Amino acid sequence: MKELVEVIAKSLVDNPEEVVVTEKEKDGAIVLELHVAKDDMGKVIGKQGRAAKAIRTIVKSAASKENKKIIVDIVQ
Repeated sequence: MKELVEVIAKSLVDNPEEVVVTEKEKDGAIVLELHVAKDDMGKVIGKQGRAAKAIRTIVKSAASKENKKIIVDIVQ
């Protein structure tokens, strides 16, 4: 899932080399923290959070096939 988030984020931003995804486990769920350049934050979030919601939806549906709970956090 980490690679999936990374590929999606890199396709949205102007500085793909600054995209970093870290994976942590918290309360039985996997938390993926997405770090992007400050200038690219708006592109990853999108208007009214639509891009961020789409990323989370894609990851959630991919995770449901593996019976995992994955949370995507966009961190500054």
